[in-house]
Amino acid sequence: MNNRPQVSIIIPLLNEEESLPELHAWIKKVVDAHSLSYEVIMIDDGSTDTSWDVIIGLTNQDPNVRGIKFARNYGKSAALNTGFQVCRGEVVITMDADLQDSPDEIFPLYEMVTKGGYDLVSGWKQKRYDPISKTIPSKFFNAVTSHMSGIHLHDFNCGLKAYKAKLVKTVEVYGEMHRYIPVIAKWAGFKKITEKVVEHRARKYGVTKFGWERFIYGFLDLLSIMVVSKFRKRPMHLFGAWGTLSFLFGFGIAFWLVLDKVIHSAMHEKVRDVVDQPLFFLALVAIIVGVQMFLTGFLGELMANNSRRSDEYIIDEKTF
Repeated sequence: MNNRPQVSIIIPLLNEEESLPELHAWIKKVVDAHSLSYEVIMIDDGSTDTSWDVIIGLTNQDPNVRGIKFARNYGKSAALNTGFQVCRGEVVITMDADLQDSPDEIFPLYEMVTKGGYDLVSGWKQKRYDPISKTIPSKFFNAVTSHMSGIHLHDFNCGLKAYKAKLVKTVEVYGEMHRYIPVIAKWAGFKKITEKVVEHRARKYGVTKFGWERFIYGFLDLLSIMVVSKFRKRPMHLFGAWGTLSFLFGFGIAFWLVLDKVIHSAMHEKVRDVVDQPLFFLALVAIIVGVQMFLTGFLGELMANNSRRSDEYIIDEKTF
């Protein structure tokens, strides 16, 4: 008998005690209406309120609810990555716990993956209820990410997404990289990525966890993804290429300075010594940097077969 649920709903949360009962009731209403077998995985990312007690109560009420509690706040990426590791559903849906994502979107997203054949469907909150201090920077980073990655999505950071199970078991997210899962998925070989306009609801309970530092970290993580994803298995192509160019640039300048000295000396013309010219030191630096970058690429090649070790998150309690 196959006990695998049709859909896993992963909900990372931080201090959302008020919204959880309503969110669970709404999810259960939707999945029951469409006769979907399901599991709800709630990851408490170090809440300081009674969120974990609420989760315990929900697991006692509904055996399809599973809870994980972190010892401290590790961030949304850590929560999602842990949820990806333990989920069992054929389709995996992630959503925020603050009721700004509508559970009514669960079944349409599920069908887009199962019947539409998509690897990933990202929500697009076309009409938002966020303050302008959040929407304008979001539009900027979405535009930059779309341009750099070649993935034409309007809202990379939307927490409401649906995935094939194979995708979430393949990718790994850390830092602030949860917003760039579509980029990670594309580089991992999952090409069928699309978006769906979803409802965005005004926050009903609690306070936003949004901060300006997210954009700084997010931009740095985007650069990391673009470089690591492309050159992780072939670091020599990055460091070796730039190292070679730097070495040839420096060697070319040094060769020209020496040749110029020899020619003028043969013509009995007075010319400064090679080491007395600023260009010589520029050439020397370029040669040294080139050699160092080449060696970095060589060492990277030696370590390329060693997979990156996952961050270890201390789980304080589990309900399963």
